[in-house]
Amino acid sequence: MGEHSKTTFPQEILDQWADSGLDLGALFSAGHLGERMSVTVVEASPERVVGTMPVEGNTQPYGLLHGGASAVLAETLGSVGAMLHGGPGRIAVGVDLNCTHHRGVRSGLVTGVATPVHRGRTTATYEIVVTDEQDKRVCSARLTCLLRDAQEA
Repeated sequence: MGEHSKTTFPQEILDQWADSGLDLGALFSAGHLGERMSVTVVEASPERVVGTMPVEGNTQPYGLLHGGASAVLAETLGSVGAMLHGGPGRIAVGVDLNCTHHRGVRSGLVTGVATPVHRGRTTATYEIVVTDEQDKRVCSARLTCLLRDAQEA
């Protein structure tokens, strides 16, 4: 499920999740949608999540990166950060996603970096900056997730 073989987790995260019985890489991958869009989560911690996505295959009719594709990348990265913040036994459910698209991209790879704005007991908010290969900002996004006990889900 999703591309996760290249994801790097800090040792403290690996230790924290070691007894969960879950495949951490699969749990925090981009999932089936991300797999279809070739999203790769490269680095993951509660403080910073980095992922990439090719423009090719994720364009709208004008040949530009689809805004929804940027939103998928942003929500994936922010959700991974929120889940890692919540820890084992909690799940993150997206409740608000805002994306501002700054420039069009026709080719190459885009990179998203999610960093926390707020990490509380019941919510986590991440800012996600998506850039092109020239490090120009393509999209600014903000995701807020509700943190719930896994048993409630």
